[in-house]
Amino acid sequence: MKTTVLKYSLLLFAVMTAALGANAQETASNSNADRYSNYDNITKDSQGRTRESIKTFWKDKEYQFDVVAGKVKNLRVDGETIPADKYDQYSAVIGRIREQIRIDRIQAKKDQAQALRDQAQARLDQKQAERDQVQARIDQQEAVKAQAQAEKDREQAGRDREQADKDRQQADRDRKQADKDREQAVKDRAQAELDRAQAEKDRAQAEEDRKLMREMISDLIKDGIVKDEDSLYAVTLDSNEMTVNDKKQPDDVFARYKAKYSRFANGSFSYGNNSDNYHGMHMSRHRN
Repeated sequence: MKTTVLKYSLLLFAVMTAALGANAQETASNSNADRYSNYDNITKDSQGRTRESIKTFWKDKEYQFDVVAGKVKNLRVDGETIPADKYDQYSAVIGRIREQIRIDRIQAKKDQAQALRDQAQARLDQKQAERDQVQARIDQQEAVKAQAQAEKDREQAGRDREQADKDRQQADRDRKQADKDREQAVKDRAQAELDRAQAEKDRAQAEEDRKLMREMISDLIKDGIVKDEDSLYAVTLDSNEMTVNDKKQPDDVFARYKAKYSRFANGSFSYGNNSDNYHGMHMSRHRN
């Protein structure tokens, strides 16, 4: 049983190490002067041709264009439509953007393949743990048989009574150790159940927070605070104030959003949505 717990501990350590390595690579990429983020969607147009629609930030500029049958169409740079006769001026940066997207797709496939390998290894580890449990039961049965044989030996050989007593003492120590091992196994299983339950709660709460953020964005647009989602690049909200795109909001607006989005306000909440800020939500909670 100790062997099984050790194997799962080593597996957990390996997964955490891989995750930290991936985060380090992402941080290094984001610190690069050529940082980018992109939206890339491939569809078919009415004539059955492949259309790739790309929207990306590259070197603090927003590029948006389509690629139809290998040709660039509808090029816009920072919202400005570029005439077709000037596309050559942007061919180099468009080529770098498309190459980066190609590399990202390859990496995504590699990551998916690695995930499948990890799942397969986890199944193998689980089967090995089951085999270890079966072996532990066999070992326990053998120990019981050995104890019975020791009793017979004591009845048959009086001169060996002292040695038999030592055997019984050892058997008692073995049983106590086996009891401790079983208790530890029960604790380990209970902790694993708690960890899985907490992980489910965390995933559910994260999804609720994303829904609440989408609702807040909708309210900001409806209230005329921002024009649309693309124009929103930063929001902060806590118990003292609210800012939208680095602009402090009036007290009445702050009061309404603080009341409706009390989960965000009860702590320190921030949301970023452009190339100069982190993407997504960050929230720290005050503990009572």
